[in-house]
Amino acid sequence: MWSFPRLAAAIVLLASTQAAGAAEKHSFTSKAFGAAQSAGQSILVEIHASWCPVCKKQKVILNELESAAKFDGLKVLEVDFDKQKNVVKSFAVTNQSTLIAFKNGRETGRLVGTTDPEKIANLLEKTL
Repeated sequence: MWSFPRLAAAIVLLASTQAAGAAEKHSFTSKAFGAAQSAGQSILVEIHASWCPVCKKQKVILNELESAAKFDGLKVLEVDFDKQKNVVKSFAVTNQSTLIAFKNGRETGRLVGTTDPEKIANLLEKTL
C-alpha cells in the first residue's frame, strides 16, 4: 500500500508528464468495444460500481494516469457492474473494481481490487 507522501509524489510526477490530450472515456457498448478491437486500439475496460470504495480509489488513480500524454490513444470503456451484468459475465468477471487491458485485440492483463498506483500504471503500460 502506498503512503500518502509516495502517492502524492507519484501524482505530481504524472502531472508533470501530462499534455492537453487524455485517454478517451466512454460507457461500454459491444459495438464500441468491437470497433476498438478491430482498429487495433489500446483499450482499458473499467468494471466499477457506484457504491464500491475500492472503485472510488481506483477512479482517482486512473484519472491521473489516463491524463498522461502517453495514454492519449487509450480508449477507456466503463462498465457498470450492477447495470451491465451481461457485459460483466462476458468478461468472466465476478467482482467490481476489475480493470482489463487490451492491445491489438487481445487481453494483456487484468487487476481485481487493486488500488496500488504502480500496479495500475503497469497494467496501463500493457496497452501501449
